[in-house]
Amino acid sequence: MNEDTFWRLIDDCTSPTPDPDAEQLAATLTHRLATGPLATVVGFAEQLSWALYRLDRKEYGRGLSGDCFLYTRAAVVAAGRDAYEATLRDPRLFTPYADDLIWAETLLYVPDEAYRRITGEEWDRGTRHSYESYSNTEGWADARTV
Repeated sequence: MNEDTFWRLIDDCTSPTPDPDAEQLAATLTHRLATGPLATVVGFAEQLSWALYRLDRKEYGRGLSGDCFLYTRAAVVAAGRDAYEATLRDPRLFTPYADDLIWAETLLYVPDEAYRRITGEEWDRGTRHSYESYSNTEGWADARTV
């Protein structure tokens, strides 16, 4: 799955009604992915981890707990490509997500649940990029010395 396909899937599965914690988005994504090939699930997991990794930087997460930071980054992804790319360009746009505790934790479980539905097994997955908070060493490099 390439980046454009990833964002198109997010957009296609976004509910027209307010979904602040992305629960409906996660359910729709899971269903969509579970009805397709396993390679699509793997591709989605890779793109999701890359998107979250790119936001794993000190200018977004300083002062946030690991879980709060992760779930808030997921909310930015759940908001769609335009909001995500705008936030990458201007870290100040991340602040309302963090301040208002807009979390999309459920988005993190989408690939695992889709995998389970397809295979009947749990997925002990790894992706090229870790989405865990503070794993982007380049994004946090000089924060450790401050």
